[in-house]
Amino acid sequence: MDIRSFTERLFAKGREHDFQDMEVYVASRNQFRVGLFKTEIDNYTLAESRGLSFRGIINGGMGYSFTENFDDDSIDILIRDAAENARVIDSGDEEEIFAGSPQYVELDSYSVELDKVGAAEKIAWSRTLEQAVYSVDSRVFTAQVSMGNGSGETVIINTKGLTLSHKGNFAQGFVSVVVKEGEDTKSAYGFVADRDFSKLNAEKLAQKTVEEAVSLLGAEPVESGTYTVVLRNDVAASFLATFASSFSAEAAQKGMSLLKGRVGEMIMSPNITITDDPHMLERPGSAPFDAEGVATKAKNVVDGGNLTTLLHNLKTAKKDGVLPTGNAYKVAYNAPVGVAPSNLYINIGDKSYDELVQEMVSGLVIISVQGTHSGANPVSGDFSLSAYGYVIDNGQVVRPVNQITIAGNFFTMLSDVTAVGNDVDFGTGTIGSPSLLIGSLAVAGK
Repeated sequence: MDIRSFTERLFAKGREHDFQDMEVYVASRNQFRVGLFKTEIDNYTLAESRGLSFRGIINGGMGYSFTENFDDDSIDILIRDAAENARVIDSGDEEEIFAGSPQYVELDSYSVELDKVGAAEKIAWSRTLEQAVYSVDSRVFTAQVSMGNGSGETVIINTKGLTLSHKGNFAQGFVSVVVKEGEDTKSAYGFVADRDFSKLNAEKLAQKTVEEAVSLLGAEPVESGTYTVVLRNDVAASFLATFASSFSAEAAQKGMSLLKGRVGEMIMSPNITITDDPHMLERPGSAPFDAEGVATKAKNVVDGGNLTTLLHNLKTAKKDGVLPTGNAYKVAYNAPVGVAPSNLYINIGDKSYDELVQEMVSGLVIISVQGTHSGANPVSGDFSLSAYGYVIDNGQVVRPVNQITIAGNFFTMLSDVTAVGNDVDFGTGTIGSPSLLIGSLAVAGK
């Protein structure tokens, strides 16, 4: 049974059982992934899934139910489970089925050509990447490569006349490299991602990743102290991703964000502007509507250091007496509605990465941090993370550095940003940043 026909029958049955406003949210996903190790395929995934969540108002309460089966038997089960669910749930929050925004942008996030790329071509790309890695430098000891792509469609239909659908897809490649010289081993990893498969350059990815691993051979810690630091773009993006939940109104209302009640205040350096843009065609977080059917829009969350808005869904916006920002989010079709950014990034500055390093004169470049899940607290903003990178003297790389720990507070650190690069990087995800020059950061070494 197709979705539209199933929904019509579901709503008709719901009305028979005294449901008023009703909604279905359908998520369809297709995923492919292949991994290679020493020329052999060591993992292969091809998965398809489709699930539907139903919610509806009955006797003043909102009930929920879910299914992966689209048949008549499922309709009866959905109605029964939602009605029972509504009787026992008492969230204290007023819930609503959204009637729709005045208009929605037309957003083409789906590449027909990408879905035409077959498994054999993706495996061949992975083999090319692996071969390229070993050809770059004789010190490559081992490598792990993978290639994957995913596509999905989201459909929202409700009894208030709203019918929305959006389809998107994306592809990415990954490599992890270990190099060895004597007893010294170092590693590095790299990603490429795009909606255009032809733009995934395996040779370039191999060259960059191996060169970075080799550049770390001979690394040693530095003396503990306070250093001027450049956070490379991928590291800065990792920090932003780790603390992105701070910008959620849901987190703030639950007392799990330092930004509660601070809209309109300066929270960062005036050099920092952070944008959430759901309409970037080249990013996988783009969509014309959110998980509740609210039209999405680009907005500056932080503008010149000033917190201009938190991210809202319908419920959090009503609590704060503001308009929703189009950031309702569901991790999966059967998950509750929360709040999350779409494509969140720090805006670029006017300096190249090399210019930031030269402007620093002396200090450290941090090219990787580890332990963000255990060493960072999204509620307080505090972090203590192992890191590695390079020592800079007179604007030049002197040597690699490892076995150090950087510590501080995310908001304090971004209040000390003295210059911003023009090299924004999103990796394979939806959080991006250019490189950032930090005035001072505590470093624990030897």
